[in-house]
Amino acid sequence: MRVPLSWLREYVDLPATATGRDVQAELVSVGLEVETVEQTGAGLKGPLVVGQVLTIEELEGFKKPIRFCTVDVGTANGTGEPQEIVCGARNFSVGDKVVVVLPGAVLPGDFAIAARKTYGKTSHGMICSTDELGMGDDGTHGIIVLPPEYEPGTDAIELLELVDEVLDIAVTPDRGYCLSMRGVAREAATAYGLPLRDPALLDVPPPNAHGYPVKVSDPIGCSNFTARTVTGLRPEARTPIWMQRRLQKAGMRTVSLAVDITNYVMLELGQPLHAYDRGRVEGPIGVRRAQQGEKLTTLDGAKRVLDAQDLVITDDRGPIGLAGVMGGADTEIADVAEETATTEVVIEAAHFDAIAIARTARRHKLSSEASKRFERGVDPQAAAAAAQRTVDLLVLLAGGTAEAGVTEITAPSAPRTIAMPANHPDRVAGVAYGRETVVRRLQQVGCDVYGQDELIVTVPSWRPDLNAPNDLAEEVIRLEGYENLPSTLPTPPSGRGLTDRQRLHRRIGRALAGAGYVEALSYPFIGDAVLDQLGLEKDDARRRTVTLVNPLSDEEPALRTTLLPGLLGALRRNDGRGSHDLALFETGLVFRPTGEETRAVRLPVDRRPTDEEIAGLDAALPRQPRRAAVVLAGAREQAGWWGKARTATWADAVEAARTVAGEAGVELTVRAGRHAPWHPGRCAALYVTVDGEETLFGHAGELHPRVVKEFHLPERTCAMEVELDVLERAVDGALQAPRISTFPVATQDVALVVASDVPADAVEGALREGAGDLLESLRLFDVFTGEQIGEGNKSLAYALRFRAPDRTLTVEEASAARDTAVALATERTGAVLRGA
Repeated sequence: MRVPLSWLREYVDLPATATGRDVQAELVSVGLEVETVEQTGAGLKGPLVVGQVLTIEELEGFKKPIRFCTVDVGTANGTGEPQEIVCGARNFSVGDKVVVVLPGAVLPGDFAIAARKTYGKTSHGMICSTDELGMGDDGTHGIIVLPPEYEPGTDAIELLELVDEVLDIAVTPDRGYCLSMRGVAREAATAYGLPLRDPALLDVPPPNAHGYPVKVSDPIGCSNFTARTVTGLRPEARTPIWMQRRLQKAGMRTVSLAVDITNYVMLELGQPLHAYDRGRVEGPIGVRRAQQGEKLTTLDGAKRVLDAQDLVITDDRGPIGLAGVMGGADTEIADVAEETATTEVVIEAAHFDAIAIARTARRHKLSSEASKRFERGVDPQAAAAAAQRTVDLLVLLAGGTAEAGVTEITAPSAPRTIAMPANHPDRVAGVAYGRETVVRRLQQVGCDVYGQDELIVTVPSWRPDLNAPNDLAEEVIRLEGYENLPSTLPTPPSGRGLTDRQRLHRRIGRALAGAGYVEALSYPFIGDAVLDQLGLEKDDARRRTVTLVNPLSDEEPALRTTLLPGLLGALRRNDGRGSHDLALFETGLVFRPTGEETRAVRLPVDRRPTDEEIAGLDAALPRQPRRAAVVLAGAREQAGWWGKARTATWADAVEAARTVAGEAGVELTVRAGRHAPWHPGRCAALYVTVDGEETLFGHAGELHPRVVKEFHLPERTCAMEVELDVLERAVDGALQAPRISTFPVATQDVALVVASDVPADAVEGALREGAGDLLESLRLFDVFTGEQIGEGNKSLAYALRFRAPDRTLTVEEASAARDTAVALATERTGAVLRGA
């Protein structure tokens, strides 16, 4: 809601020295979100005056039309002689009154005006458009043409109210009454402790039987409908400048006098209105629900197919408007340029159900100024005053005559009352306000309050958000100042903390971050296209997805079954923006339907669901395992004085899996595997032991080249994905800290020659088992292939560290353990001790 400060002063006598920033601070203190204060006309300096066009000479020989004009500016130029001005606009004629800026003036944007030679003529000033004066778009895209009653030389800065301050307020859904000058003025009056001149306090004639006939068939959807008729409108009547400027500052474009008046009253009182051309309405006006499939062309020119839940305005032909959203084209006010300009109008001021209007606006994707207000709640008692205000303005500005007939159809309703203990706000806020303060603050927001210890509060009609004692307490607290509330930290109960599962997940995240990975969070949505890019087979379980009814994007309508698409997308975006050395990780849920899910039932809201109902809801959910994944590209180790850079390889992805498993104290087994989207020759299948059986934990390695190409990734991109739920089941009790021996270590190196197709993991497993309990660690430090060891073979060199917990090992003990390990490796893998 844009609120011009000059307009706001019409209803509240704000201090003369109060600036927009001052008013902003006061409104923020009472809970309004004033986002910005705009200075209109900032830097503007005159002379800027009204001028009358005397002559126009069309200049020839230029690429665009150019006109040389003489303009009467009175005595503003100091001589009284006509001002010579070159102008390219075409929307004005001889005799028109225009806005002229003279040499020496400065327009917004620090645009200084001086006499200058152009198109072979000397231009002494400029004829101005709305854009040049910072007034916004008036719809003409041309020069401002003023009404004829203004004399040449009149100060246009004051006439057009160019210098002002406009407050831009973000109105929250519960404060719909602030979508009007009346509502904001009420808050300003409360903030400053000043009286409010309520623009809705008008003398309104009572309803009678002579008004325009109206039939409301749905009193729930329309609880109030007021109709007034004005005849004898002058077709040539134009919207006065003061009204145009207020509408422009409020962010609305002027259309025609009748429409501008309805928009002005809506901004003033918060009551949306609609004006029908009486000559285009056939028969009585009705309010009902639409028939399924009915059609209506709205004012925006769109042909809409109506739903049975839409609330519509009708005449004898059918729908002529979407109630509370937008009128129909058939009864639109005719402009003066049309052959049959509107001279008689029927004014509609109605109160519609907020939910019905909100659903209609969303169903038709048609948000309007009217629907925005009805959705948030409009004062049902303001309709008659708004209609009267509209009639008064039409009579005053358009020369119309108000007919004596007044139609007002109102559904019976009672004032809303709330019973509340007088000390309830005290107990909510933890502050002793006292009864007098509570009563005073509630009265300031428009409530009637009775009672002593138990207050009976009658809620004002413009506050549909006040429904319970806590709502009233909030009003007292916000007006007394949120900043005055004491800050008290709650005392957490002892003996509670993170579960073992939560601690494990946090340790894994910290370990990956410590290993140089950066956490990336992605949306949990995918589409079939990304599964195709991953190269998944048609029968792959990851293609069975859970599809959303209302997805954010039609291209990603399903919940993810793997973490890789989001991570690969993040890697691609970062690589495309110049970050080529990347290591990203993510932990999160994936959604894997089993096919055994039941249909979810709608749970009740009037009671706590039963255990059976909750269990039924759980049964409708897919399996949701938690996973961890990493992706790598570019350099894993940067170049420096320590040496050359090292490119990330599949081994780094496997090492990331070891890091994850190590945080749970679980031994990881690595074997060669084949699993999309990894390269079949560079894919590791990862296993952990669960209940004595090896269980697949995940996969790691280098991505398939086709996948790299489909995702536009750097070459040799690597990835790892593991299932943390499997890792949790592999944990055998509490994680035990290793025993640290104080005795020295004995190191033995061994190089074994094996066939090239023998996995290093198999050799390592045999060495570990054969070395026995004295083995402290085992590390592969070299892989060699060459003529020296024969074609089809490879040499694996291991460093074995032996240590006893209770003594210093002898050379004989360490050598015996090494020999036993080599013997078992020879037996299981055919390894031969190199050089033997």
